[in-house]
Parts: sequence; C-alpha cells; structure tokens
Amino acid sequence: MVSQQPKSPLRDTLGDVAPKFVELTEQVLFGDIWERPGLSKRDRSLITVAALVALNRTEQLPGHLKRAIGNGVTQDELIELITHLAFYSGWPTAVSAAKLAKEVFSQHEV
Repeated sequence: MVSQQPKSPLRDTLGDVAPKFVELTEQVLFGDIWERPGLSKRDRSLITVAALVALNRTEQLPGHLKRAIGNGVTQDELIELITHLAFYSGWPTAVSAAKLAKEVFSQHEV
C-alpha cells in the first residue's frame, strides 16, 4: 500500500507536475534545514524574510511573513527589517514588501 502524503499548499499547487520538488521542499528544506538546532526558527524566519525582501521575491513573502509571526517575530520587527533593507536592497523592494506586510498583518491581527 502506498502511503498518502499530507496535503500542503505546495503539494496542492505543484504535486502533480513536480512531485520531487515538493518532496525536497517538505522533507529537506522544512523537514531538515528548518529543524537544525544551530539557529532558532525565529532567527531563520528573520533571515528568510530579509532574503525575500532583498531579492524582491514577493510571491513567497506573504507565507514567510506569516511563518515569521508564528515563530515569534513581531510585526514591528518585520517593519523595522523592511525599513532597514530599503537602504540596502532598494526602495522599490521595501515598498512592495511593506504593502504585502500590511495585507498579512490585517489578516493576522495580534
């Protein structure tokens, strides 16, 4: 009998087209890398959000903003991160990130 993988947003979106990619994401990235003891999940979230902002990866940013909040990063800290990066990654990337953060915060009133 083949075991069924639990449904995830990525599996729902890409599982039929890129099952190995989904497997690597779930098992290696989130199953191994995010679970390593060298950094807290809070720190990993800060690093990930900073990278996504700096690289202007707006499609992935909302999910990682939500994850960051779940990992204990405050909304004020996330806005401070975005403000700080405006001077390193560019004003347009920070504006895009701030708009997405506003949307995420409105869905997750804390």
